[in-house]
Amino acid sequence: MSGQDPTAVEIDTSKPHPARMYDWYLGGKDNYPVDEEMGRQMLALEPRIPVMARVNRAFMHRATRWLAQQGVRQFLDIGTGIPTEPNLHQVAQEVAPDARVVYCDNDPIVLAHAAALLRSTPQGATEYLQADVRDPDAIIAGAREVLDLKQPVALSLIALLHFITDADGAHELVGRLLSELPSGSYLMMTHATSDFTPEDSVTATDKLKGAGITIALRSRDEFTRFFDGLELVDPGVEIVHKWHPELGEPVPGQDDGVIPGYGAVALKR
Repeated sequence: MSGQDPTAVEIDTSKPHPARMYDWYLGGKDNYPVDEEMGRQMLALEPRIPVMARVNRAFMHRATRWLAQQGVRQFLDIGTGIPTEPNLHQVAQEVAPDARVVYCDNDPIVLAHAAALLRSTPQGATEYLQADVRDPDAIIAGAREVLDLKQPVALSLIALLHFITDADGAHELVGRLLSELPSGSYLMMTHATSDFTPEDSVTATDKLKGAGITIALRSRDEFTRFFDGLELVDPGVEIVHKWHPELGEPVPGQDDGVIPGYGAVALKR
């Protein structure tokens, strides 16, 4: 958990990391030249990636707000990324001060900034877990220390699963995590797609693979499969910024062309 010493972590700056690239897209400072270099290569293919990053972040805000309004008081956020305010717990606790949040990421640089994720309200709680989504048992074990898994939990997988291939068991990982959560829990997800930009997506995928980053851009139908057995919340699977836009402020530039990504929230009965 967050008791790990952030000064003891070793950060690999020899190759880009998605969390640090995402930070660079958002205009953050917690990235390295290797992340910026790959980020600029991606921008050459798709100049709107920074808008996409902000749109994903805005979806998280809206979905968290909606879930808190529905009475959800526990959140498990995997693939947290480098803290960018407002963080998930700040959005949830604005609606429900007693909300409890467990964050999880596998990038040591996120651990180094985990203190920003732990500024909970007195009524609620936050904790940070250094773990990989490919190790769901470790995540569940850590989450149990803070969350009551007999009560509903919102599982947040924002802009994460497109880094996990089917061969690596992406659907099985989601199923395993959901299997530990009770009825009344929710899954909130966003995912990049090649549905709208097939040729550029192939080039981008190849470039990322060459830098050691595997990416699996899924179609709408493939993304929807993650919600099999769950009850999709209206409006179902939607282009990210079109999911309940009334719950947040629009991201500048989001309507200047297609945002190649989907988002959805679903209920576990």
